[in-house]
Amino acid sequence: MDLSPATYALHAHRLADWIATYLRDVDSYDVLSSVKPGAIRAQLPKAPPSAAESLDDILADLDRIVLPGATHWNHPGFLAYFANTASVPGILGEMVTAALNLNGMLWRTSPVATELEQVATDWMRQLFGMGEGWFGMITDTASISTMYALAAARERDPALGIRQRGMAGRADLPRLRVYCSEHAHSSVDKTAMTLGLGLENVVHVACDGEFRMRPEMLSRAIAADRAQGYRPIAVVATAGTTSMTSVDPLDAIATICQRESVWLHVDGAYGGSAMAVPEMRALFAGLERADSLVVNPHKWLFTPMDCSVLFTRQPTVLRRAFSLVPEYLTTAEGDEALNYMDYGLQLGRRFRALKLWMVIRAFGADGIAERIRHHCQLARTFAEWVGAEGQGWSVNAPVPFSTVCFRHVPEGETDEAEIAAHNAAIMAKVNESGDVFISHTKLGDQYVLRVAVGNLRTTEATLVRAWTLLREAAG
Repeated sequence: MDLSPATYALHAHRLADWIATYLRDVDSYDVLSSVKPGAIRAQLPKAPPSAAESLDDILADLDRIVLPGATHWNHPGFLAYFANTASVPGILGEMVTAALNLNGMLWRTSPVATELEQVATDWMRQLFGMGEGWFGMITDTASISTMYALAAARERDPALGIRQRGMAGRADLPRLRVYCSEHAHSSVDKTAMTLGLGLENVVHVACDGEFRMRPEMLSRAIAADRAQGYRPIAVVATAGTTSMTSVDPLDAIATICQRESVWLHVDGAYGGSAMAVPEMRALFAGLERADSLVVNPHKWLFTPMDCSVLFTRQPTVLRRAFSLVPEYLTTAEGDEALNYMDYGLQLGRRFRALKLWMVIRAFGADGIAERIRHHCQLARTFAEWVGAEGQGWSVNAPVPFSTVCFRHVPEGETDEAEIAAHNAAIMAKVNESGDVFISHTKLGDQYVLRVAVGNLRTTEATLVRAWTLLREAAG
């Protein structure tokens, strides 16, 4: 038997106060956990308890064990990777989701889970200014959304017979090729591994001086592959590359994809949220011609992990790639109801739509746009400080969104290995402060630092502190 509702109420109130205090005081913690590998496991028993433990003791370990081992993504000084926010409405949504414990595998197993997902994803479509005709579904991460999109691309031509016959040992099946920018996310390569396409069949297309895929190089790569008997099936364009947030020329790429009859998937996991800002939609010209798109609300739409949305204009193909209905899952509703299990690998599905729906309602379209607009302005301000500083500081990539790539080069230093070591040392010193957490990447052979603004609690004062620490660390 479960613990009583009265016991829940007592400890839930206590936990609500704990969460409120944490959110209020999150900037008092060191943003980056300083524990050593294995330190947390060493504090815990090697075997589960044989007797029940009290909730008082369990909740006490939040402060004793959990918080010291947490890197605080909700901290205003979290400027690494792609900063995100577990916002108050999203947190409340997660609490209700856990309490309801719905499984949205079929419409009838939780009608609200299915229909609220349809509504929430369509609200996102409208927030982004996208036209009619897009089908939306929620997955856990962009990696899975991209895998689903490329699985659909592989199924686009049923004559290949992959669904039934597979790919192994088939002399009649040409090598299937996928194309992406040299700066595309690693999930494209992992998808090729997972779907049996193979890493050798992911073609990384060269980019221009602003780190955008070169359409003419894409055309050449496709033509060269066709000449060798290969079968191009998909192009993955990126709207906000992971390292420097560049946007590939979507319209030109879409023209090539339509000419070559290949699937166009757009990875907007981070940058796609910027479409909520009307004046930024011009960056995404051509997106309406894509076959699929992924955007992660858990990155820049203030929704707690995990929540990724896959849009497609080809839901019939996606369904054909995954639908398999055993007798025990047939229902009387038939085609009158949407069953999301038909559009992906998972049968069991969390009620992720609730938190997204609550976030959109709590902030509104205007509020979401204003917050994203503010983050972009903060990033431009930071880039201006770096660019105006001189003394070896430089901005090394365009700043279309809220991420800045930059570095410091000591006077007279030309050796890239030495410059990389110098900037790595700067990053280590800054991160040791506990006040901010930054990350790095490589642009070609250049090791650069990254500041990514995306947390609702980040202010200009946060960036002032980061810039101060960076200059001090540079010496």
